[in-house]
Amino acid sequence: MANLPFLQDSNASAVPIHVIRSGEWRQWIERHSETLRRMAAAHDFQAQNGRILLVPATDGAIERVLFGAGDKANVNVIGALAQHLPAGDYRIAFAPRELNGTAAAIAWGLGAYVFDRYKKRKRPAPLLAPPEGADMAEAARIVEASWLARDLVNTPTNDMGPKALHAAAEAVAKRYGASFEAIVGEDLLSQNYPLVHAVGRAAADAPRMLHVSWGDANAPRVALVGKGVCFDTGGLDLKPSAGMRLMKKDMGGAAHALALAQIIMDAKLNVRLDVFIPAVENSVSSDAFRPGDIIKSRKGLTVEIDNTDAEGRLILADALARACEDNPVLVLDFATLTGAARTALGPDIPPFFTSDDALASEFASASTETSDPIWRLPMWDAYDGDMDTPVADIKNTGDGAMAGAIYGALFLRRFVTTSVWAHFDVYAWAPKEKPARPQGGEAQALRASWRVLMGRFGEKTQSK
Repeated sequence: MANLPFLQDSNASAVPIHVIRSGEWRQWIERHSETLRRMAAAHDFQAQNGRILLVPATDGAIERVLFGAGDKANVNVIGALAQHLPAGDYRIAFAPRELNGTAAAIAWGLGAYVFDRYKKRKRPAPLLAPPEGADMAEAARIVEASWLARDLVNTPTNDMGPKALHAAAEAVAKRYGASFEAIVGEDLLSQNYPLVHAVGRAAADAPRMLHVSWGDANAPRVALVGKGVCFDTGGLDLKPSAGMRLMKKDMGGAAHALALAQIIMDAKLNVRLDVFIPAVENSVSSDAFRPGDIIKSRKGLTVEIDNTDAEGRLILADALARACEDNPVLVLDFATLTGAARTALGPDIPPFFTSDDALASEFASASTETSDPIWRLPMWDAYDGDMDTPVADIKNTGDGAMAGAIYGALFLRRFVTTSVWAHFDVYAWAPKEKPARPQGGEAQALRASWRVLMGRFGEKTQSK
């Protein structure tokens, strides 16, 4: 279990933090001493968004912390405290009424994350006492799962290839008593995962299909699918060096699926859970799949390879087809699928696609409630024919350079046989530090997805 940045109880000796909105600053400071007013004025502190003022005691220790929450900032701004406060014990002594205690604890935990596998952090993380009214068990499971996703994404491919991702998935399964299956190498062909095999066969680290299964067989079945391309050269349609630099994160979808699965199992949600992760490295060798190849998928549809750099949708196609064979009531897939999604919405807002309007509405509400931004893009049927080809059932790209994220979703839809499905095109990366989001690997849509699952299946928990 991760060493999370929380105290066990409301430590009376913890340094108090006063979280203040900008519009409430004048009223708040007028109730305090002249000394504090002069100090705030000297530092031009007026509760501006993200500003921190350390107020010293007479012995030089920190007597209290003043923190500006701005006027429009959401609860994630609390994460800046964990990112920038000195090591020590802290408690939230004052905060605006709308800053929910559980959400504040989650934001603190997300901000405290450091990837220290290869370079140890210079100081211990500051620790937070449980905020008033906070469900710390819920906060801890969300923070720990987010750290898991970030760790997996941040780890370079020399230590996070298909075999290592296999081990990570198996470790999560073992922790919660889940069943685990791995189909590796040539066995992918005999067990009908031809697209997974084709994409990964050129790499020294063999491709594999990973399957985690957990929960009561009589509970509603939910399937999670995550793209596990542990490195993407682009294949024979080779990426330029700049486009390859961050491709260690191309297994971000798998990291999201595992993180969400961990939350589900830790909370004992009343579902029958299946997690499918096709884990491959898209490499270049004499055995690499080629533009123009035609491969028959698990579902039986033949796919013409128009571009070997559109490989993520290929491995997801076999995984989604397998997931739907068990007739789940809900399928969610996560993938670092297209640069077009980032062009449309930037790095912070992952688009999602679904043909189910009720599900889309649930995700929109959950996004707002959890301060976890996502945005629905259209599953635009008029573009579907652009993937037609005279020599196969479908090709793996659309026509031209536009609407790439939509084409990716439409391609995947061909392999899904349930109507209750959503596809998330995540970036899985924070290009620069923001509150609760250190630079590097990031878990996106995780909290919103968990809120939707809780809304649908959270009436009771399982005993296991």
